[in-house]
Amino acid sequence: MSNATFQHSGALAVISDAHGNIEALDRVLEDIQQHGITDIICLGDAIGYGPDPEGCVNRIRERGIPMILGNHEQGLQGQEYMDWFVPPVRKVLQKTRTMLSDATMQWIQTLPPTMERGDLLFVHGCPPDSVNKYLYTLDEDDLAEVFGSYPHRIAFAGHTHELYLFVWDGAKAWREDLDHHPVRLDPDRRYLVNAGSVGQPRDADKRAKYVILNQERDTLQAVFVEYDARKTVEAMRRVGMPEAYAKRLL
Repeated sequence: MSNATFQHSGALAVISDAHGNIEALDRVLEDIQQHGITDIICLGDAIGYGPDPEGCVNRIRERGIPMILGNHEQGLQGQEYMDWFVPPVRKVLQKTRTMLSDATMQWIQTLPPTMERGDLLFVHGCPPDSVNKYLYTLDEDDLAEVFGSYPHRIAFAGHTHELYLFVWDGAKAWREDLDHHPVRLDPDRRYLVNAGSVGQPRDADKRAKYVILNQERDTLQAVFVEYDARKTVEAMRRVGMPEAYAKRLL
């Protein structure tokens, strides 16, 4: 169970970076259902690192969840993209490729780099359309340039496996933490949401994470979901994924 039990009718759940961790993804999808949410968007990287990339892709496709291109999916779109990765991650991707069906490989080729929905923008790396730029590399001037590069009020990004919020008031940008308390959004400000990671968190809290946008209430909230990480670690060891990525989950 997550830290929240209330209902969110008409809300949007944004998930990212499941990374082949079917245990975490299944618990998150159950949690979203328990919140009464049927509208979900995935910011990419369903594959990579974890032991069940095919299962994660199948869950997303079975549920009809729209998904954009993550850098790990992009890495399997051609050798020129694979070469961008450092050697340890390249080995992970090569191993991941052996666990994916031809149908999944064909589906990966169809993923769009961005998605728009009204005043919302969805991208894996950094707005307006980068699949692999990390938000944590941006200073205040960079953030001003990023916010100036797209018109949407709220943008969502994954990729960093971290959970936080950038706020832009028209003159400056700053970073705020996200937690299980709903954040009331200011109608005169714009927001860039780093949505955390379902399956490979890189902070001190190892729970699976996702975010809920309630457009009726104009609130944003992070949700933290317990799952059995040891099952995932055992499966990673069985399939031969690097130990370093397994230890990250514990």
